[in-house]
Amino acid sequence: MRSVTKAAVWLFLAVERVLTAQIPLSPDYHDESLDFYSHFERDSRQWDLDEPYDVNATGNLVFETVNSLLQHWANTRYRIGHTIVPGIVPVGTILYHGAITGPHIPTALDWVSVEPEHSMIFCRGTVETGCWHATFAVTRPMKVLYFDGSSAANIPEGTMDTQDLVAWSEMRPEWVSNDTQRIRDLCKWGLKNGINGLVRMEMNFEIMICNFTSHMEVISFSNLDNFRLASDNPTDLPDDPNNVHQVFEMMHSASWHENYPGETRIILDYSALISFYDNDLVPSLVPRRVGVERWDHRVAGISPEDIERVKDRLAQVLERPPVTASGIDWKTVLRSVVDRYASRLDVMQYLMNITLDDTPVLLDRARKVQRQLRTMLAPYILLAALPPRGSVEVNATNSWAAPVFQGCATTHTSSIGTSGILTPSERLLLRAVRETTREICRVTTRIWASGFIAGLDPLYPADQNLDADRIRILMGEWNEDIERLMSWLDWSVWVKCRPACGVEEMCYLPTWPLGFFPPDHPFPAWNSALKLPWPDPNEGEWKRPQHKCIRRLEPYGF
Repeated sequence: MRSVTKAAVWLFLAVERVLTAQIPLSPDYHDESLDFYSHFERDSRQWDLDEPYDVNATGNLVFETVNSLLQHWANTRYRIGHTIVPGIVPVGTILYHGAITGPHIPTALDWVSVEPEHSMIFCRGTVETGCWHATFAVTRPMKVLYFDGSSAANIPEGTMDTQDLVAWSEMRPEWVSNDTQRIRDLCKWGLKNGINGLVRMEMNFEIMICNFTSHMEVISFSNLDNFRLASDNPTDLPDDPNNVHQVFEMMHSASWHENYPGETRIILDYSALISFYDNDLVPSLVPRRVGVERWDHRVAGISPEDIERVKDRLAQVLERPPVTASGIDWKTVLRSVVDRYASRLDVMQYLMNITLDDTPVLLDRARKVQRQLRTMLAPYILLAALPPRGSVEVNATNSWAAPVFQGCATTHTSSIGTSGILTPSERLLLRAVRETTREICRVTTRIWASGFIAGLDPLYPADQNLDADRIRILMGEWNEDIERLMSWLDWSVWVKCRPACGVEEMCYLPTWPLGFFPPDHPFPAWNSALKLPWPDPNEGEWKRPQHKCIRRLEPYGF
């Protein structure tokens, strides 16, 4: 105990010495805060703590879809994509191809995978002859176009919508399984626009290659022992533990890119992205989302005029030189917001999940929530903004805390866009970050301010015993506010197996086509899969994938 005390004293003295040695960059900080407060008074209507987001605002949807690009988990959870983004596969990137016809490098259109565990399941041959597997290296930057969501899942319920729009300017659900025609027409369009690859995701990420000789060279073409996953008899597969093992290892390799930073071998140009959540670009989809859960959001139903507007914008961004963009690292801008708030909101939700009748626990949890809020908002709590204690104005309204709200909401974006060189895509991203941080900061500041007045703040505790009944009411309101905020944000980072999976397990979201077919045919070959009854896309785990722990070692099972 004495050693702990000594350590605490030593740490305090060390910090004090460092702080004492530092010379403030602005000795008039307090005066600056007063100026800031005065500026706020002139612009107070924008920072009303009781004014929530607009019901048709899509900043939260743009924010989370863009924050989730090239991440397997989020794009398995919400399979219907709403974003198209140009990108580059850098020089030196290794890609893999399981040959179907024999030891021949594709001379035309075909697929490559980012992981060999994925490509090898398409490696065809017999037990006697084995199969042929090619490894390529990118020799010059390959320009690609990425379709988010589970864009390689051949499902007639929306996963192919954005590709259909680019290839045919209309949705063709009758061609959902016609990937031969799809790659042919997408590459025909792509090559005219400088695109040589189209990035999609299903069990893992893959790239449709429009020309195998223009940007890649062969590293090896190996005759491998065949895993026999390409068998046309689905009953062969469950009986062979080697095949089942290979399927699960393919899923394991996909899990490496589940969350941030995602698949890093493809570098996306955020300044050129197209989002179907852009209300200005695609106004015809706005009424189709009213009262509709995100699971049911579709690009189908877009007007012909909006289709042409999207394709014109896409052609423009592919033609423009990169120097026209601002140079802002949007991936990091978005991620810094998630890093700052995700875990603390998660903890506050946990702290509020209690029985409100237990007064000692209630007061303890309320204080802990307030401390989390103060920590989150500390960089924005100006001394000049704090109210006189016990004032009548304070008891009637929380408007005194609006400068804290403003400082919190503008920190991540106040310096962006001042040069006026943002692209339309960047202006969309800027608006998404602003709308998202505004709502986070509005809700958290509102809760903190009410806790401050109630005497829960650790730096300004109540002069007398806390009013348990008042705190009970506050905690109920806070819980509703946090639940509503987190539901609106809907960040996939909060979707995880709790408790965490064991060493022999992995947290899994049902990934088409694995785990969707009947128990007697859990791993059908691709040709045979088309002959089996497909699950109803409007029910069960197709529509709302549920995460769960599954074994990644024998015995396997979903």
